[in-house]
Amino acid sequence: MAFVHTSVNQISQSYLSNEQRYNYTTPKSFLEFIRLYQSLLHRHRKELKCKTERLENGLLKLHSTSTQVDDLKAKLAAQELELKQKNEDADKLIQVVGVETDKVSREKAMADGEEQKVALIMLEVKQKQKDCEEDLAKAEPALTAAQAALNTLNKTNLTELKSFGSPPLAVSNVSAAVMVLMAPGGRVPKDRSWKAAKVTMAKVDGFLDSLINFNKENIHENCLKAIRPYLQDPEFNPEFVATKSYAAAGLCSWVINIVRFYEVFCDVEPKRQALSKATADLATAQEKLATIKAKIAHLNENLAKLTAKFEKATADKLKCQQEAEVTAGTISLANRLVGGLASENVRWAEAVQNFKQQEQMLCGDILLITAFISYLGFFTKKYRQSLMDGTWRPYLSQLKTPIPVTPTLDLLRMLMDDADVAAWQNEGLPADRMSIENATILINCERWPLMVDPQLQGIKWIKNKYGEDLRVTQIGQKGYLQTIEHALEAGDAVLIENLEESIDPVLGPLLGREVIKKGRFIKIGDKECEYNPKFRLILHTKLANPHYQPELQAQATLINFTVTRAGLEDQLLAAVVSMERPDLEQLKSDLTKQQNGFKITLKTLEDNLLSRLSSASGNFLGETALVENLEITKQTAAEVEKKVQEANVTEVKINEAREHYRPAAARASLLYFIMNDLSKIHPMYQFSLKAFSIVFQKAVERAAPNESLRERVANLIDSITFSVYQYTARGLFECDKLTYLAQLTFQILLMNREVNAAELDFLLRSPVQTGTTSPVEFLSHQAWGAVKVLSSMEEFCNLDRDIEGSAKSWKKFVESECPEKEKLPQEWKNKTALQHLCVMRAMRPDRMTYAMQNFVEEKLGSKYVVGRALDFATSFEESGPATPMFFILSPGVDPLKDVESQGKKLGYTFNNRNFHNVSLGQGQEVVAEAALDIAAKKGHWVILQNIHLVAKWLRTLEKKLEEHSKNSHPEFRVFMSAEPAPSPEGHIIPQGILENSIKITSEPPTGMHANLHKALDNFTQDTLEMCSRETEFKSILFALCYFHAVVAERRKFGPQGWNRSYPFNTGDLTISVNVLYNFLEANAKVPYDDLRYLFGEIMYGGHITDDWDRRLCRTYLGEFIRPEMLEGELSLAPGFPLPGNMDYNGYHQYIDAELPPESPYLYGLHPNAEIGFLTQTSEKLFRTVLELQARDSQAGDGAGATREDKVKALLEEILERVTDEFNIPELMAKVEERTPYIVVAFQECGRMNILTREIQRSLRELELGLKGELTMTSHMENLQNALYFDMVPESWARRAYPSTAGLAAWLLDLFNRIKELEAWTSDFTMPSTVWLAGFFNPQSFLTAVMQSTARRNEWPLDQMALQCDVTKKNREEFRSPPREGVYVHGLFMEGARWDTQAGIITEAKLKDLTPSMPVMFIKAIPADKQDCRSVYCCPVYKTSQRGPTYVWTFNLKTKENPSKWVLAGVALLLQI
Repeated sequence: MAFVHTSVNQISQSYLSNEQRYNYTTPKSFLEFIRLYQSLLHRHRKELKCKTERLENGLLKLHSTSTQVDDLKAKLAAQELELKQKNEDADKLIQVVGVETDKVSREKAMADGEEQKVALIMLEVKQKQKDCEEDLAKAEPALTAAQAALNTLNKTNLTELKSFGSPPLAVSNVSAAVMVLMAPGGRVPKDRSWKAAKVTMAKVDGFLDSLINFNKENIHENCLKAIRPYLQDPEFNPEFVATKSYAAAGLCSWVINIVRFYEVFCDVEPKRQALSKATADLATAQEKLATIKAKIAHLNENLAKLTAKFEKATADKLKCQQEAEVTAGTISLANRLVGGLASENVRWAEAVQNFKQQEQMLCGDILLITAFISYLGFFTKKYRQSLMDGTWRPYLSQLKTPIPVTPTLDLLRMLMDDADVAAWQNEGLPADRMSIENATILINCERWPLMVDPQLQGIKWIKNKYGEDLRVTQIGQKGYLQTIEHALEAGDAVLIENLEESIDPVLGPLLGREVIKKGRFIKIGDKECEYNPKFRLILHTKLANPHYQPELQAQATLINFTVTRAGLEDQLLAAVVSMERPDLEQLKSDLTKQQNGFKITLKTLEDNLLSRLSSASGNFLGETALVENLEITKQTAAEVEKKVQEANVTEVKINEAREHYRPAAARASLLYFIMNDLSKIHPMYQFSLKAFSIVFQKAVERAAPNESLRERVANLIDSITFSVYQYTARGLFECDKLTYLAQLTFQILLMNREVNAAELDFLLRSPVQTGTTSPVEFLSHQAWGAVKVLSSMEEFCNLDRDIEGSAKSWKKFVESECPEKEKLPQEWKNKTALQHLCVMRAMRPDRMTYAMQNFVEEKLGSKYVVGRALDFATSFEESGPATPMFFILSPGVDPLKDVESQGKKLGYTFNNRNFHNVSLGQGQEVVAEAALDIAAKKGHWVILQNIHLVAKWLRTLEKKLEEHSKNSHPEFRVFMSAEPAPSPEGHIIPQGILENSIKITSEPPTGMHANLHKALDNFTQDTLEMCSRETEFKSILFALCYFHAVVAERRKFGPQGWNRSYPFNTGDLTISVNVLYNFLEANAKVPYDDLRYLFGEIMYGGHITDDWDRRLCRTYLGEFIRPEMLEGELSLAPGFPLPGNMDYNGYHQYIDAELPPESPYLYGLHPNAEIGFLTQTSEKLFRTVLELQARDSQAGDGAGATREDKVKALLEEILERVTDEFNIPELMAKVEERTPYIVVAFQECGRMNILTREIQRSLRELELGLKGELTMTSHMENLQNALYFDMVPESWARRAYPSTAGLAAWLLDLFNRIKELEAWTSDFTMPSTVWLAGFFNPQSFLTAVMQSTARRNEWPLDQMALQCDVTKKNREEFRSPPREGVYVHGLFMEGARWDTQAGIITEAKLKDLTPSMPVMFIKAIPADKQDCRSVYCCPVYKTSQRGPTYVWTFNLKTKENPSKWVLAGVALLLQI
């Protein structure tokens, strides 16, 4: 485990030096590694045990099934015998039951006959009963009325009636009638008088009872006859009688109704008698029926007993039969099961063996897996393979006690299976191996995963995987802490996206899982939040190469989701095929999903099969459903397997068809990675995969159609390459476009294997053999050193000899004006284009930019070299609410004019209130945010100018743009502008803004022709006519335009042009013209001096900070604006006289017709200035392309160890050659008097000690780092890179003297300086000639010259100057120093040369850029004795970078006007 940890440390150092990616390991990482190992080992042991048990259980069940079959057959035979006996018993019982059933049937027939008779009698009785009841019902009202009449009578009213002495006739008639009716036995009394009646009613109670109980159904005939007369009497009416007596009326009513009832009753009586007889008959019939039914019941009882007996016998027979059938079925199922699962039987048996072997290897396997999860997430594929296969496996196998590891171990197979991968791919995970590894690490790591995902492919998968259950937030987003707190309690998954390099400290406890209160809570800020163990945190960053501190890397598992070449190639292949052959891609996509589905189904079915088999009870063969389910599962699996085989065949065919388009996808993938690397050149060059995909899609649509597939693919490749080039190039500075093209061309050729890597390496590095002297005068020593290295390569064998042997033809080639267009001499003319470049690189580095353009044109086509910039309208079409336009500003250019003019065309103007222009600065952020909000809502345009001025607000702007990129008005547009930072460290524009924007660089035109036209374009014919003094105004205006073009374009010559870069712009020119107009109108004479002062010191001079540059500006104005200009005698440049009085278009035509071709002469410079400038440009070009190349490393495939080996060898060599420090106390003891020169010597020794001490310290530290004894730091990495790339390390340069040399030349120079210093300090005698360049501080030495003279002559130091006399001798000719002053050597002149014979400055020779000066005699003289006639005040600089490296001014003799040398940028340099 410790070895794993330390090996990751070592590879992290290579990773940093090769890829510039910071991967840290800490003690906490190691502890987490151990913890994860324990957890995974425990989990896998458990899983393995569970899997083994399941399979063994399944095998056991299958084995037991086959042994049960014989037992089941014996059981079946016994069951068949029993079944036969039971069949016979049942047959006998059937006969007995049949006889008894017949008896019952006969008796039942008799009973049925009787039952019918009874039914008829019953009907008759019912009819008679009904008639009687109907007639009786008629009598019922009379009876009811009689009863009601009685109810009216009571003791009181009867007593009252009885008390009548002589009642009315009606009353006496009623009493008489009552007496008649109640006559016993029909004996009607004769005396019916009131008296007799009173006797009858004597006992009231008895009378009343006799009335109530009167036998109303038997009234005697006599009584009826006797009562008739009374009833016929009209007054015998209860109502009438009631008028006489209430009681009499009741008796009257009773009599009437009783008679009526009896009359009806008499009619009913015969019917009642008939009914009575019928009822008697019915009773007799029913009795007979009951007897028969009793008999039947007895018979039925016997039959039921027999039937029950029969049914039992039948049931026994059926049961026996079923048992036999079940046994037979079980035998059949067992046979089917054993046969059906025969393949599983073999496979499971093998799997059990494998699992048991895995168990033995588990410790080693899990160790590798844990190391993989813990440490490899942030590495790229190459480094992962190197550590796993090249470091860890060999180490485990070569231990004294080897840790067993499965030889064919595939880490992914142990952590997930095909079904998991299939599910992930269906969720949007790219299908390449790297992505699957990343997903596996993310799922299995215990530390929170941190996805480095610049192309947003990982986050897309995560969002699809978790779906609605995922809570997505960003640090700083409103309420983001509450989101995390809720998820922490609920156990949800949280995704924190778009992290920066620093993370909110409030999340520290959460990231470190610092649980409190027995692991139940985590503190977030001041709040203790409940911690649910199911909580999952996923971190995500869009940064392509973040530098996370070690403490964060210990808390999180970094996973590098950066898209790989292979991964992107597959995605782009799918994209191109879906556009070219949508049918094919749809089929492929469906097939992939189907295949993934099959894998998931097969896995589920297998698990289901095992699960059912394992969970089955002891005698599971009895469970038919289970066995049938097993069969169905097996059958489904077989069907799926068959479909898988069919799909595989189809897939092969589809893939064959798709492969035709792979070259286009491979080219596009390469182009993306080249484009992505451009951020190494400039941090502004950021491009997103999303934007690239849109460009790719449009390029495919634009490609020329062709019937031939091969031709169509070639057209696709061409269209994709050019579209991506155009898209990328419009966002690049002019100086970087050729770099990009060169890288593009080389990478395409490398991919197509059309170039030799060694030749390309020479071209980029241009190594030089030091210490060589050129045998031919047309090649410099350095060029010859490059030729010698080139000659050591097989393809260029004997090149050096051939150059010496055929010097004439080679001289012609080298000195030709455009050697890039010439063929190489003799047999070398057949060399390849790249080999031609290599020769050119050695001999004419100044022409390499042109040679590279020709090379690109030859390899890619002329459209890449001559292509014009896309116009704004075309670029605008690609913009949208989510795609802002970003202008990268250059001095003197206002690109927003294009936006305004486009806005006017489309109706977006300030007056229409739909065009917002915000110039950023203090307090403008709120205005900008409000403008963005309203514009997004209403579809307006927003211009945000100079966003680089509000660094702190840029993150807010990025979030704002992201927010408005979705659901905004479709017409909403944002245009931003910013100046690039002067250095990568100062870069502040967020990656998110740059990636999603269309970047457009706006640069001033190049070349005098374009600049002069552009300067003139600022004016119109009206401007020319506005001044009353037309001739003077026009002449000076044109001279000003030329002056403006010169000062702007002179920048390209680097320090020889201007010491520092100034932002001259068109405003300077226009305001100067306004000043000119005002002065001419106000003055009778042209005030040349005033104008020159205003232009040179204020308008343009206001920008200038360097005195020498100010002198240059004054000199130009002195040459261009003077009285001779009105006399037609002034030439602005050789061959370009100042034009006379013309109109506006005439001036433009004059420029086109008369301006000489572009050359340094137009600026007053010597042609050598261009050579120097072009040489530097080409050096920078190849250095940049070299840094863009994929770097070798020991993490490669064996051949990559050269990088560290080279560094180690160089490191050892330097340490060996760097001498010990100067012992200053010892040196001080040697001198008696500390003269100014000795003081300088001590100062120089002190500075040298500081430098050599740092060199030794840093190299020893790096040496320990490379050995693995120290952790590599970023300083050590920077040092390693510098050594490898032949650059002076930054920490050395900071303590050293200014220098432009590469490391090899710088070291040579350093050792020479040490040697010189050692010689001087050995006896402190002044050398015969002093190497002025050998000082850290040459000024101090030159001051010492003045101090020595001043002391000797007692002159005041502040009134002294140095006089410089150039001798005619070289340093070798001097044997001793002068008595006064010093001889100095080692100076070079740039911009001119020294004519030794004439002793003056003169024109430089072509291609001799920095001729050396003879020895110069420097002595101090009083300032007033200086000879200032015919001299050029020549600045002395330490290096060709000039500017801050200024040392002194030497007055050099000249016959020419000094202004010539000022314009030519003539200076003395101490180093070249």
